[in-house]
Amino acid sequence: MTYSTIVSNKPADPDERLVYRDMPTPLGDMRLVASPKGLRGAWFTDQDLLPSAEGWTLADSDPILEQARRELDEWFAGQRRVFEVPLDPVGTTFQHEVWHALCDLDFGVLASYGDLARTVGRPKGAQAVGGAVGRNPISIIIPCHRVIGADTSLTGFGGGLPRKQALLAHEGNLYRSRSARARRVCDGQAELPW
Repeated sequence: MTYSTIVSNKPADPDERLVYRDMPTPLGDMRLVASPKGLRGAWFTDQDLLPSAEGWTLADSDPILEQARRELDEWFAGQRRVFEVPLDPVGTTFQHEVWHALCDLDFGVLASYGDLARTVGRPKGAQAVGGAVGRNPISIIIPCHRVIGADTSLTGFGGGLPRKQALLAHEGNLYRSRSARARRVCDGQAELPW
């Protein structure tokens, strides 16, 4: 995966040309946003963190948007596990460290906030890692849905817990409840009465 890192605490350059398109998915419509360098964002259209499209250009024929749409369709169809679309999210240095660590999580592999904190060299920074995970601007492709509590609890997700549960199930991780406190059902536990 090509990841063009833009490290900034400020908004992107207002003169930068950003294009967007919406696409249907099995979990609701998503808005894809691209810069000339790569995919800048991918949000479900009902997410609280979805930025305004003001200043963006609607473009169905942009090659980055088309690649992202095609790869997401393949992922949802079970035909893809790794994304290849170039990424260009805007964030702080720390956020990029966390987002890179998320990109290193393989399909179906889960990690806790503590695991990610150790991965980025901040073993006592689980809460800060949680903040960076929560600010991930590229849902699914930067797989923040693969982050769970240390006790395997479902925890939160910007797209909502029902979507997180569905994304994890798509990757082979079963949660019977949509509660943030729900625990992952391990192999052989599905039939237990509790």
